[in-house]
Amino acid sequence: MGGNLSHIQDYSDDDSSSGKKSRIMAFHSKDQWNTHFNASKESNKLMVIDFTATWCGPCRAMEPTLKEYADKYTDVEFIKLDVDELPDVAREFGVQAMPSFVFVKKGDVVDKVVGARKEELQKKIEKHRK
Repeated sequence: MGGNLSHIQDYSDDDSSSGKKSRIMAFHSKDQWNTHFNASKESNKLMVIDFTATWCGPCRAMEPTLKEYADKYTDVEFIKLDVDELPDVAREFGVQAMPSFVFVKKGDVVDKVVGARKEELQKKIEKHRK
């Protein structure tokens, strides 16, 4: 019974009316995150990491936008990490405010958007996904 994916949570509950599953992955342990992150270094795919917190109003306000972008940009990987669950990971990426969106390619940070700035987030996704 190996291959337990219970550590990956999707946010499809909001989309149940459309029957569509969200493409946003969430990791809840540092080991699982590190395994995924190390594997991503082999890929040319852009990874957008949303550093969020349950108590953060602007983070919740960005959720529909993030879901929309995840559906639109299927060649980009979207990850959601809770800073209270994974404070070490947030520190490693220099996150000091939420929401923070960190753009990673081949294991390297290539850009960052701090705050609930939808237009800037979209522009940077389009810039770095190529």
